[in-house]
Amino acid sequence: MARRSSAPPSPLPQRDGVDPVRVRLPAGGPGSTVGEHLRLRLAAEAGVIDAMFAEGAIVGADGRPVDPATPYRAGLHVWFHRELPPEEPVPFPVEVVYRDEHVVVADKPHFLATTPRGAHVAETALARLRRDLGIPTLTAAHRLDRLTAGLVLFTVRPGERGAYQALFRDRRVAKEYEAIAPWDPSLELPRVVRSRLVKERGSLTAREVEGEPNAVSRVELLERRGGLGRYRLLPETGQTHQLRVHLCALGVPILWDPLYPVVAPEAARGDFSRPLQLLARELRFTDPVTGLRHAFRSGRELEGWPSQPAPQGRGGQPTEE
Repeated sequence: MARRSSAPPSPLPQRDGVDPVRVRLPAGGPGSTVGEHLRLRLAAEAGVIDAMFAEGAIVGADGRPVDPATPYRAGLHVWFHRELPPEEPVPFPVEVVYRDEHVVVADKPHFLATTPRGAHVAETALARLRRDLGIPTLTAAHRLDRLTAGLVLFTVRPGERGAYQALFRDRRVAKEYEAIAPWDPSLELPRVVRSRLVKERGSLTAREVEGEPNAVSRVELLERRGGLGRYRLLPETGQTHQLRVHLCALGVPILWDPLYPVVAPEAARGDFSRPLQLLARELRFTDPVTGLRHAFRSGRELEGWPSQPAPQGRGGQPTEE
């Protein structure tokens, strides 16, 4: 099978840490010209694409504006910057835990997406770090859910990204999470949870189904205060929402989770009052480029954890609350 050639480099610079959009004209695509194809393919209001052509905002690999009457040719690439909708600023900083010439390890706050996706583009950890650190080549080696806080690994050099991504693909990264969830005295811990998870396109939630397990998590109770427990979670796999689904299945859904066990109404814009109580606490791996053994720990604390231990009853046992 013939291997698809790599895309040419972008002729447009980033804008506010966000890459330009690249469109490759596929074989058999609709339209007889580049302009007609983009009008049919892109979900844009009437006249938007024509205005972009008129402004010279759609360019080819040489950086020159593309004429909309250019005949359609499969494999042709064009680039442009999309107009970004207003985004609600996430009022928490991204802390840099470690930086060298190969990687950046960041401590991401709750509510901030890792990379541009959907409605979150400029307000993402990647875009912020590119702007703040002045590293336009920065890319994410993996991803945390927007509502999850904690450690994320970014790579500096495009040619090395694959080596770091392979660490996660081949399960050569030790990941430790922390969560606050209800305490159930009848739940025997520690235990390893194994199940098969699926998440259909367009669905907000993942679900467990019958079949060969593709999601494995070790769950440990670190301590409890009142009716809450602080849990250590050690995922062996990286399925979407894996830890959230597994704790929910055990009957102790993560505190302030808007999706599990029930999808809650969408919070108002700018409401950052109830962050999901899940934190990517530790990352440990051997650097595939330098050979250095790295161990990083998040400095964040989960705010849902009570500041005081549970009241003590007779014999030093916590009282029920």
